[in-house]
Amino acid sequence: MTEVLSFGCRLNIAESALLAKLCDDPDLVIVNSCAVTGEAVRQARAAVRRAARERPGARIVVTGCAAEVESDAFAMAEVSAVVGRSGKFARASYVSLPSLGSPGGAPGGEGEESSDLPHLRAQVASHTRAFVPVQTGCDHACTFCIIARARGPSVSTPAREVVEDIARLVDGGCNEVVLTGVDLTSYDD
Repeated sequence: MTEVLSFGCRLNIAESALLAKLCDDPDLVIVNSCAVTGEAVRQARAAVRRAARERPGARIVVTGCAAEVESDAFAMAEVSAVVGRSGKFARASYVSLPSLGSPGGAPGGEGEESSDLPHLRAQVASHTRAFVPVQTGCDHACTFCIIARARGPSVSTPAREVVEDIARLVDGGCNEVVLTGVDLTSYDD
C-alpha cells in the first residue's frame, strides 16, 4: 500500500486519505506538503529525507501546497517527482516514476487537469472520525497568505456528493464527520 505523509491542515489530512487510495504501490511514498509556514516546508523536506533512509529504493513524490508554490525546495536527490495541484489526484502522476535518485519530472503539471478524484471519494472510515473535503481554494488575495496561490480559486463539492460521502462513511462505521475546506464561508453549491 502507498504510504502518504500528511502535513498541514485538516483538508490535507482528508486529501491524504484519498491519495492513499489512488495507487496501491508499496514502493511509493507521497508527501502531501503544506506551505503556510517555513517550518511546514522544513518538516516536509525532513520527512522526504527520513522516508528515503527508511525505505531505500522507494519512489518519493511531493505534492500539496508547498509543491505548488515552492517546488524548487523539493529539488532533492531523494524526490522522484513534484506534483502540482492540477495533477494531484491524477493516478498517472504517480505511476511509472523513476526510482529513487533518478532525475524526476513534474507529472500532472500545467495544462493537465486530469483527476481521478470522483472515483476516490467513495471511502470507508477506518476511524470513528472522518474529514470530508467540501471546498478548496480561496478567492481572496490577502497579502499575508499564500493559500490562494497554492490552492487556486475556490471550488466547492456539490452538496449531493457530500451527502453521498457522508452516507458511505456512516455505513462504514464512522460516528463523526468533520466538513473541511480552506474557506468554508465560500462554499457554494
